[in-house]
Amino acid sequence: MALAMKVISQVAQQRKTLEEAVTTALELAAGKSDGAEVSVSKTTGIGVSTRYGEVENVEFNSDGALGITVYHQNRKGSASSTDLSPDAIARTVQAALDIARYTSPDPFAGVADKDLLAFDAPDLDLFHPAEVSPDDAIELAARAEQAALKADKRITNTEGGSFNSHYG
Repeated sequence: MALAMKVISQVAQQRKTLEEAVTTALELAAGKSDGAEVSVSKTTGIGVSTRYGEVENVEFNSDGALGITVYHQNRKGSASSTDLSPDAIARTVQAALDIARYTSPDPFAGVADKDLLAFDAPDLDLFHPAEVSPDDAIELAARAEQAALKADKRITNTEGGSFNSHYG
């Protein structure tokens, strides 16, 4: 349970950081465009693979990205970055604005009317982080491969076993 609480705390902090990135991007685009849409993502997790009961690969990852689409005079420009620093966000917004200058006008491009947008998303209770240590993940991957080998004597080789757990 301690691991889950730590993960939940980390996710809360990451959410705050992502919300700040969105706010920064929207503020930078506000004075230079007719409207903007921003999306952010953050994924964290572990991937383990074993072969013949031996560890083949252990990967920890923490990936994030920000994408922005700006609309200016019926023209649309989009850009994205995996760097969420304020300077990178400013460069990404500017790139989207620059791209919009060169696209063809589209009278139907733009942000949807506010009355068509959803603001109160229900909590669907979908976040349940796995409390699995790297050692446990390795054991689970090795056991999966062993189960395949024991299932039928004709199975003499495998591509190994794997365990993956990610949230974001």
